[in-house]
Amino acid sequence: MYPEPARHAPAERAMEVHYPAPITPAVPAPAPLVPVQPGTIPSVASIVLPDGRIVTGYAINPMQPEPVVAKPPVSRVAVNIALGGVGFLAVCGGLLMLTAFITALTSLITQLITLAAVIFGGWIAVQVFGTRGHQGGTTVNIRKAVFKRNHFTG
Repeated sequence: MYPEPARHAPAERAMEVHYPAPITPAVPAPAPLVPVQPGTIPSVASIVLPDGRIVTGYAINPMQPEPVVAKPPVSRVAVNIALGGVGFLAVCGGLLMLTAFITALTSLITQLITLAAVIFGGWIAVQVFGTRGHQGGTTVNIRKAVFKRNHFTG
C-alpha cells in the first residue's frame, strides 16, 4: 500500500566553521594608547578603547551627598509616644466614666426592685392582717350536725 522507503547511504557533509569577521570603519581612526576621559561628562559619553573601538553610553551622574538636616530638639518618636500616652489617658478616663455610669444604673435598678418588693409585700400584709370587719367568702356556722347514712340533717 505504501511504497518502500528508499535506502540511501548516509549523506556525508563537510564540516564548515564560520568565524566572524570584524567590521572595519570606512575611515580608520588612529587608536590612542590610553583611554581619554573628557573633562566634563556629557549627557552621552563616548570612550575610545586602545584597540580603536568606541564605546558609547549614558553617563552616570556622580552621587551627591544629601544635605545635612538639623535634628529637632525632641525626637518624633518621643512625641508620638507622648501623644499615644495622652490618648490612652483620655480613653481610660472615658472608660472610668462609663463604668461609673453602669454602676450607678445597676444600683438604681436594684433599688427600684427592692422598693417594688417592699410595696408589694406591704400590700399583701395589709390584706392578710387587715381589719376583720369585711371578709370575703361564705361563712357557715355548724352547731349540731348529725350525719345519718351519709345524709346531713341540721
